[in-house]
Amino acid sequence: MLSFRTALRGPFSPVIKAASGLLALVALCSVGFAEESPAAKPTAGPIEPAAAVSATLPETPQPHQFWDRKNQLLFAGVAGVNAADFAVTRSNLENGGKELNPITRLFSGSTAGLLANFTGETVATMGISYLFHKTGHHRMERITSAVAMSVSTHAVIYSSLHRR
Repeated sequence: MLSFRTALRGPFSPVIKAASGLLALVALCSVGFAEESPAAKPTAGPIEPAAAVSATLPETPQPHQFWDRKNQLLFAGVAGVNAADFAVTRSNLENGGKELNPITRLFSGSTAGLLANFTGETVATMGISYLFHKTGHHRMERITSAVAMSVSTHAVIYSSLHRR
């Protein structure tokens, strides 16, 4: 049978230490909330806290302008990768290739349709990012552009490797 000291050295020691710290915090917070008989309670004077507990919360991200430097760079990256995707896709289609994306396939009949598709993808990325910005999801606002760039980069690499 393991003792408490032995458990503190095992693989679950961070969990045990965190749990014991949490129990200590709960014990400190619950001091002064125990039920007492009405005769034992003082009738006058302010109630003083038994112990002060200082807990620091993580800082919330500071609000920023939508068109800040980071978003400008991210959107330029999205537009650049989508332009490369357009060029490689158009080249493959002109040389007898086939569009694998079923949504883009709808627009792949002409160069103008293909251009409209990739422009729409860029604008949609910016629009989704703006919605996340307005609702306060600033991390998701940035991740949207990163995901769009990674998807288009994958398409460019795949199309480049499978050229006709």
